[in-house]
Parts: sequence; structure tokens; C-alpha cells
Amino acid sequence: MKVHPRLSVSQASTIGWPLDRDLELWSSLGVREVGLLQRKLEATGDLAQAIAVVRAAPGLVVDNLAVGDSFELANPAQWERGRDRLRGCLETAAALGSRCVVVTTGGPRGLSWEGAADALSEAIAPVVDEARAQGCSLAVENTNSLRLDISFANTLRDTCDLARRLGIGVCMEVNNAWCERGLDETIRRHVDLLRIVQVNDFVVGTLQTPDRAVPGDGDIPLRRVLGLLLEAGYGGLFELEIVGPRIEAEGYASAVGRGLEHVGALLSDLGA
Repeated sequence: MKVHPRLSVSQASTIGWPLDRDLELWSSLGVREVGLLQRKLEATGDLAQAIAVVRAAPGLVVDNLAVGDSFELANPAQWERGRDRLRGCLETAAALGSRCVVVTTGGPRGLSWEGAADALSEAIAPVVDEARAQGCSLAVENTNSLRLDISFANTLRDTCDLARRLGIGVCMEVNNAWCERGLDETIRRHVDLLRIVQVNDFVVGTLQTPDRAVPGDGDIPLRRVLGLLLEAGYGGLFELEIVGPRIEAEGYASAVGRGLEHVGALLSDLGA
């Protein structure tokens, strides 16, 4: 199949597979751009070897590396360990040729939203400066409100405001933003912050997370949301990130292939 040039695939979309099977699928589908997970690379047992294997994959480009949360915001004594974790991820990203590391904020653990934002600002500031000096960027993701264990930034609007304060970019997760108030305005005001847009679908009535659907199988008005992004001037990649029981039941190869076809067709129709 021919993959639209504005599409990439997150390694989370094949969360249960080892790295070698990920690489085989991407090659068979013609995927060129990918987002990797630090934990899947580490799960190989030899991070340096995993990096070498990815670098040797013909034509593969690593757009971003996702690490998740690194800080216990209510525990300042942990912050230096969290900084070291991010520094290690920056080294991995540099070795892979990626210029972006995606993070979540860390859970508030009894702090107010404002208190958590203050804590994160102090905790992450040295690494933001170091990343910038290395020519790499950090991007914070808007997360599901059920996942307060990993983040307090649950709306795209709040995530963008937080990112401006921190001096970093944003990874927009469509699944967590599509129905929020003022989405059009938020995208227009903050499109300059958007580093990655993660695309998937959601079936209304779902009561668990993660339980994403292949784009086109759910209720997210993807044509409208993607159109808003393109009209606002977003020029980055749209990353397929599908995870959950629906994807497991269908099988990764089928789900990823169908997702790429559906989103690629939408982007083509929208003139991307």
C-alpha cells in the first residue's frame, strides 16, 4: 500500500509485539515515519542494540520518542531522578535522529492543578534548556481524564497553556480533545505549538481506557478535526496511535493497515 506522506505510526499501535515484528510490519506496509516508545526499546534488554537495529532499517525515520511521565510532582526529592530519566531519553532520541521527545506531566497526587503546574515548571526547567541546546524539543501530551496517575493536563486548551509556560511543544491526542469546548479556537491560537497530532477513533459508550478504535470505526468527526488543523496551518505529521481491546481483537496488521488507509484518504480529500 502507499502511505500518505503526512502519516506516521506510533509503536504503541503494536504494543504487544517485540521490536523486530514492528519493523517487519512497517516495512510490509511501506511506513516511513514512526514514533517509538522508550519502554519498548528498553524491553529488548539491550537499548544500544535496539537503537542500532532501528537505525539499520532501510528508509525508516524516527519522528519522535515517547517516554510518558518522569516526575512525582508532589515529591521534590524525586525530581533529579526524573530529570536524569528525561536526559537519557534525549540521548536515545539523538542516537535515533529524532528531534522530539513526548512526555506526560506526571500525576498531581493531591496537588491542585495550579500547584502541579508550579511543580512541573520547576522540575522540568533544566531539561527543557538542555534539550533546546541539543536541538531537540519536548512535547507534552493531553491525556484522558481517567489517567490522573500520569497527567493533570487533560484538555488540549490546558495543555497548550501549560506548554507555553514551560516553553515546550504539544502532542495533540485527538481522542482526548475532539469534544472539548472551543476546539476550533484552541487549534487556531496554538497551532504553532503542535509538534505531533495523534489520530484514532472513539466509540461513544466506551467506559474504559485505553479502548481506541481504528479511524472510521467510531464517532470522532475526524474529517472536521483534521480539516481544522490543516486550515489553521498545521504542517506536521498525523500519527496513527491505536491501542486497546478492539485493536487486539482485530490484530495489529489489519488494524494498522485499515487506519492508514482511512486517514490517508481523509488527508488526500482535504488537500493535505
